[in-house]
This record gives sequence, structure tokens and C-alpha cells, in this order.
Amino acid sequence: MFDDDESRFAVVRNDRGQYSIWPDGTTAPAGWSQAGFTGPRADCLAHIAQVWTDLRPAPREGD
Repeated sequence: MFDDDESRFAVVRNDRGQYSIWPDGTTAPAGWSQAGFTGPRADCLAHIAQVWTDLRPAPREGD
């Protein structure tokens, strides 16, 4: 499913600033929310590469 270049995906982001893709039109998994970009898999991954420049997770509150 996630390697299907013909499907549409949504870019999702968690509270630590990490990004991933999720099938468009479905609810993001717990702890993740829509990041405002949808499209083919390759476009979503290119968008993530552009916006997620620091791959270290953000510290959690209280860390």
C-alpha cells in the first residue's frame, strides 16, 4: 500500500516534529495529524525532504 506510486497520500506530523505519509482520505494514526500536503507518494516524500531538515525528534515536554 505505501509503495504504490499511483495512490494518493497525506503528509502527517507528530508532536515531536517527525513526518511520514499516510493514505489520503483515512484518519491519521493516534499521535499524528495532517500536515497540509497531499498528493502522489513521490510528491509527498519530496515535500517531507524539503520541510523536515532536522531529523532529530523535538524534545517532549518535560524532557
